[in-house]
Amino acid sequence: MADPADLFHLGGKVAVVTGASSGLGRRAALTLAAAGAKVIGLARRQEALESLCSGIGSAAAYVVGDVTDRDGFSALVEAISDPFGAPDIVVHAAGINTREPADDVTAEGWDVTLALNLSAPFFLSQALVPSMKDKGWGRIVNFASLQTTRAFPGGIAYGATKGGIAQLTRAMAEAWSPHGITANAIGPGFFPTELTQAVFSDPNRAARNAAQTCIGRNGTIEDIDGPILFLCSDASAYVTGQVLMVDGGFTAK
Repeated sequence: MADPADLFHLGGKVAVVTGASSGLGRRAALTLAAAGAKVIGLARRQEALESLCSGIGSAAAYVVGDVTDRDGFSALVEAISDPFGAPDIVVHAAGINTREPADDVTAEGWDVTLALNLSAPFFLSQALVPSMKDKGWGRIVNFASLQTTRAFPGGIAYGATKGGIAQLTRAMAEAWSPHGITANAIGPGFFPTELTQAVFSDPNRAARNAAQTCIGRNGTIEDIDGPILFLCSDASAYVTGQVLMVDGGFTAK
């Protein structure tokens, strides 16, 4: 029997992580690098990406780019593959929540939210899948949300994209898993990131969210490590088309 620890080892793999400049994206990049992968951080903030790469070392590179820019998309895909070769793993952690109430949703806010949260994960994956097919191995990890199945105030556009992510993940699995490419999603609960700053800046609101979980606390950044590593490694070889809620049991109550 092989050493179970080998199931989680990512030596020889290349991963690209969108939204790697901060929050759960940054943590995902650090986790995959610690497991042996070479990592490309993709985001719009160069200084933050430089900081990420300096913390990892020679196994990391970065690309400054906008995954929603259709005109520059081909060049962006080429830049991603330039440092270490075509990625085996893609983690779609970039996201936006405009928090517009339903009656105040603007066309601009709606379009920006769908472009980044839903369209970009599909089109970037589609562009990277051919090389994964050639290798017969690939991992796609999307980011779902509590709002994949729950409606929150001010979240109609965001929630629509995250509901879409669940179906996109299943459709990706149906299309690409016969070629050795798994597609799954992580659904984080409340973690302290830039995206949830408004939540954690209100102690009472944060406490209410913690009480809603089965565990009795909100997430810490370390809580994402195991799920990310599981879905990006051979440990999840027979898992595809699934949404793994990492929410302390928030959606179980």
